[in-house]
Amino acid sequence: MIIIGIHTFFTSLNDLERIIRCPGRFKFEEHNVAAHSWKVSQYALFFATLEERAGNEINWKSLYEKTINHDFAEVFIGDIKTPVKHASVELKQMLSHVEEKMMEKFIVQEIPEDLQAIFFERMKEGKDGTIEGRLLEFADKLDQFYESFAELKRGNTDQEFVHMYQIALSKLLLINLPTSVQYFRNEILTDAVAEKTVIDIAELTESILKQHID
Repeated sequence: MIIIGIHTFFTSLNDLERIIRCPGRFKFEEHNVAAHSWKVSQYALFFATLEERAGNEINWKSLYEKTINHDFAEVFIGDIKTPVKHASVELKQMLSHVEEKMMEKFIVQEIPEDLQAIFFERMKEGKDGTIEGRLLEFADKLDQFYESFAELKRGNTDQEFVHMYQIALSKLLLINLPTSVQYFRNEILTDAVAEKTVIDIAELTESILKQHID
C-alpha cells in the first residue's frame, strides 16, 4: 500500500540541516541550508519593514512563504556553489529546471491531493518581479555576503570566498530596492568594513563599489 501524507515532507526538513553550504572548501564555520533559510527570513523581515515604512505595500504572507521555502529543493540536489551556478546562464537555467521538476514530483507523491495546488504555489520559484520576490533575492544575497565576509574576516584566503563576496556585494547593489540598497550601503556596509579583519576587506569592498558608482 502506498501512503501519501505530510510525514515525508516533515522528515525531509531534517535533511536540510545536513546539507552544508559551499561544500568541499575549508571554512572556519559551517552553515547548513535550514539555518540559511531562517536567516534569510530574518533579513527579509527587517528590509521589508524598511520598504513598508518608505510607502511600499508588502504582502507579508507571500514574503514569509517565499523566504522559508526558497531553498527546499536543495533537499534533492544539495547546495551548488555560487561560482558554479553562475558559470553560465544556460547552466543556471538548467539547474532551476531540474529543481522545479523534482519539486513537482515530490509534491505529487508526498503532499495530500487536496493540498497540492496550495503547495505548488507555495513552493514555486520565489525570486520574481514582485517586491516580495526582490526582497527574497536581496535577503538571499545578504546571507551569502555575511557568510563570505565571516570567512574573509577570519583570514580564510580561499579565492572561492573572495569570489562569493564579490558576487554577493555586486548583486546586492543592483537589486531594484532603492530603500534597502541605500540602507545596506550606508549603514551595514559602513559598519562591516570598519571591523578589524585579517584580510583587507575595506580595500576589496572599495574596489567593488567603484564599479557601482551612482
